[in-house]
Amino acid sequence: MVEALLLEASTWLASRGIDQWQYPPHRDRIMEALERGVCFLAFEEGEPIATIQVDDFADPDFWTPEDQPDSALYVHRMAVARTAAGGGVGGLLLDWASERASAQGKRWLRLDAWKDNQGLHRFYTNAGFARVRIVDLPHRRSGALFQRPTR
Repeated sequence: MVEALLLEASTWLASRGIDQWQYPPHRDRIMEALERGVCFLAFEEGEPIATIQVDDFADPDFWTPEDQPDSALYVHRMAVARTAAGGGVGGLLLDWASERASAQGKRWLRLDAWKDNQGLHRFYTNAGFARVRIVDLPHRRSGALFQRPTR
């Protein structure tokens, strides 16, 4: 189910000329996240409509010791089914993740986004995130860092 949601998102992005996620989902990473209990699905009428991974992995390519990586939970691989797009599901997932972070005593909910996906940047800004910085590494297309306080 998670893989299907990510593939659907990848196809939709490609149809819009966005090169984000244009590779097969890493099934091993999905399975590992499911086994660790950090990958979640949202359902509507028994059908999966979204997925989100929320954990304490602060990618060292992006988050430095000065960022106090342990002060946050991190969102990875969030995708909403096209049938549920525009219905606020993504915002609800982020609010849920923020509550989860707060319950664990974390000050921040953080994520890294594709550097050149301005629509995605607007989505996160509208969801209360502030852009921290852009990390421009030649081997990474992601690197737009965002965070919002959990309380």
